[in-house]
Amino acid sequence: MPDPNVVLVGVVPRQLDTVLGKAAEFASRFNAMLVCARVDPSRYVVERFQDGRFSSMPIDPDIADLRIETFDESLRERIAKILEPTGVRWSVQPLVGDPSRELAALADRVDALMIVVGTRAPGFRGTLQEFFTGSVAAQLAHRQHRPLVVVPNPSTRTSAPPPWVAGE
Repeated sequence: MPDPNVVLVGVVPRQLDTVLGKAAEFASRFNAMLVCARVDPSRYVVERFQDGRFSSMPIDPDIADLRIETFDESLRERIAKILEPTGVRWSVQPLVGDPSRELAALADRVDALMIVVGTRAPGFRGTLQEFFTGSVAAQLAHRQHRPLVVVPNPSTRTSAPPPWVAGE
């Protein structure tokens, strides 16, 4: 049976600590378990097992790498370092596929109170990734029914134009 109160947070390897910090704050306020989900968009699910585990393959057909998915241990350690001092109950969940679809599906499975995500990484790499994959936050806002909290990058200048305004 799922935990009665769950806050779901999407995590990525180089994510700012503020995203996890805010998610932990919400989990604490709602007396909720914090589920930290990492989605690998370069893979897809092959088979789901009764115990919740699943096997996956890379999207690239030139790579034959069938594996049982596990959560990245270095990311888990980083999450633990941030969350242990908060006293919030937490767990990790590996996912594969389209990040917005997978986060929404997991939110449905655990009946999450909300989904928390961060804004894209600043700079060229974040802009390029968003160009090809779209904004996970924007897709979640349009593709699912739960409250969505988008944690801004603390270095964002309020006087700067939004990222979708070109040439300013």
